[in-house]
Amino acid sequence: QVQLVESGGGSVQSGGSLRLSCAASGYIASPNYMGWFRQAPGKEREGVAAIHSVGGISYADSVKGRFTISRDNAKNMVYLQMTSLKPEDTATYYCAAGQGWWFALVPQNYNYWGQGTQVTVSS
Repeated sequence: QVQLVESGGGSVQSGGSLRLSCAASGYIASPNYMGWFRQAPGKEREGVAAIHSVGGISYADSVKGRFTISRDNAKNMVYLQMTSLKPEDTATYYCAAGQGWWFALVPQNYNYWGQGTQVTVSS
C-alpha cells in the first residue's frame, strides 16, 4: 500500500521561503510521477508542480521561477522548494503520485495522495 506523508508547512511572511517534503512508502510501478497540488478554502485543488521518474518537470504558470520540485529516488522523497512566497500561495499543499508515461497537473492523473500540509503566507 502506497502512503505519502508531507511535512515542512508553516507560516511565513510574504517574500519568505519554505521547503516541503514528501516521504513515500510502498511500491509504485515505474514509470511514475510525483506531484504537488494545493487547495485554498473555497477553491478547487490545483496542480503546482510535477516530476517524472525518467525526467521531465512541469510547473504551473503561477509558480514558475519561484518554486522548484525535486526528487530523491533512493530515499523515496519528493521536495518542493518555495521562494518569494506570496499571500496567494496560502493553501493546503498535497503530495500525490501516479503511474505511467504521461503526467499532467490535473488531480485525475494521480492515484495516491497525502493528507496535506498547511502553508500560510502573510502580507
